[in-house]
Amino acid sequence: MEKLNKLAIELEQTSESLKLQPDPAAVEAFRIEWLGKKGKIAGLYATMKEIDAADRREAGQRMNRLKQNAESVLEQLEQLCVQSQVQQSLQREPLDVTLPVAEHMQLGSHHPVSLMRRRVFEIFHRLGYVVYDGPDIEDDFYNFEALNIGKDHPARDMADTFFLRSHEYVLRTHTSNTQIHGMLGRTPPIKMISAGRCFRVDNDATHSPMFHQVECLAVDRGLSVGHMKGLIETFLSELFGSRVKTRFRSSFFPFVEPGAEVDCECVLCGGAGCRVCGHSGWIEIGGCGMVDPNVFEAVQIDSEEYSGFAFGFGIDRMAMLAFGLPDLRDLFVGDTRLLSQFPDQPYFSH
Repeated sequence: MEKLNKLAIELEQTSESLKLQPDPAAVEAFRIEWLGKKGKIAGLYATMKEIDAADRREAGQRMNRLKQNAESVLEQLEQLCVQSQVQQSLQREPLDVTLPVAEHMQLGSHHPVSLMRRRVFEIFHRLGYVVYDGPDIEDDFYNFEALNIGKDHPARDMADTFFLRSHEYVLRTHTSNTQIHGMLGRTPPIKMISAGRCFRVDNDATHSPMFHQVECLAVDRGLSVGHMKGLIETFLSELFGSRVKTRFRSSFFPFVEPGAEVDCECVLCGGAGCRVCGHSGWIEIGGCGMVDPNVFEAVQIDSEEYSGFAFGFGIDRMAMLAFGLPDLRDLFVGDTRLLSQFPDQPYFSH
């Protein structure tokens, strides 16, 4: 009881002293000293087992009152600190907005992903494609069902997809969902391109859990694999230069048939092989193929009359190659020292 009396007096004296000159650092020190896990009041509670049973109830009540008083003092001191800081800011000399801007002022810069996205849109705009946007959060129909991805397809596995609301919604795993939005209620011919964020559970030197993809779709009478291959090669030569080498490898995607993966010669090593390309000389850019008739059926387009092709490329991967970055993850660090080095155009755009 004597210790409680001393602490109550000490608390009052400390609070009166701090109120005269409220300082954030001193107030934080007060909080730690009195209300911290190893503070004075916590130390009191630790001695409860040593108090006689007859006095324990009264001692506990007084400890609680002491703690409440300390909390009240802390709240008052925090309010006084805020008021003091406001008063100090009002007493400072006002800023003269007529002064000239410092010559060494650092300007912002475009992010390499934004630069690459803008460059992609410029190329396809000249080719007669319109830009279409789609949502980042998608329901099952647009992200899976309409794209011929059945309930038992591995792409639905939690290892690949971020699910929301008990699998009712997902963070879209590709920009292919914009194909469905773009085709529903429209009559071909359709020439559209879309770019945006995608999300998959993946993270290494050439993959990121959040990445950017560009999707291209063309639907018309008589379109063939030759049209698709010609468009992709034209696009990549515009992006990386006329000497860039590409290759198509047969692959399976549920929403195209036939399907292929598109590789680009590693611009970083010139095809000689390096860590980024896995010493193969090639880096996968994305996937492509002729639109599966089941997808046309989902959007009520006659697959007997129309054909189409689509491809999805990674904007981050293309930016990584175009700007000579050895690690895809550098694009997501947010280091201004890195981002400020990028020009308005990729190194290999001509």
